[in-house]
Amino acid sequence: MKVTQADLAHVAVKRDQYPNTLLPELALAGRSNVGKSSFINKMLNRKGLARTSGNPGKTQTLNFYEINGRLYFVDVPGYGYAKVSKTERAAWGRMIEAYLAEREPLKAVLQLIDIRHKPSEDDKLMYNWLKHFHIHVILVATKADKIPKGKWQKHLAVIRKELEKNPEDELLLFSSETGQGREEAWRTILHHLKVKD
Repeated sequence: MKVTQADLAHVAVKRDQYPNTLLPELALAGRSNVGKSSFINKMLNRKGLARTSGNPGKTQTLNFYEINGRLYFVDVPGYGYAKVSKTERAAWGRMIEAYLAEREPLKAVLQLIDIRHKPSEDDKLMYNWLKHFHIHVILVATKADKIPKGKWQKHLAVIRKELEKNPEDELLLFSSETGQGREEAWRTILHHLKVKD
């Protein structure tokens, strides 16, 4: 997809701050250091639109990125990061759960998993929670440039097995460094949204 316009259009912590356009939305979920901001920037061809940080856990709001006036990427706070208080984590959890479980324009969740490591317990919990609520998941194995190409399939097989992946959920390879998987990710997203490129 050719991205001609991409902006951080809304920042929300509660329902009345969500956009009211009813454009289709895709949420991005993943561990705090999995590379969500880098994924957004590479997908939208905009360096620095989503701020990457050396400090995991920086995103504390729902960030709505409007793309070509046709859809939103919604970056949700990363999970599995310990250096915030239990109270903060509980508040994030309620905010994320309310959005994912109740938001009508939400069409799918892009769950990012670091290809170098076995899915964590938090990754499994998130995937199972999304499946419980019958939310379509597009799995994205990030940081593909960090392992040799010959080992990609072995690492993808581990992700499938550990998550007990539903056959209908796609699993894509991605590298924000090389752009590997960018076009396939857009094809998958647009096909799922039934939107023409």
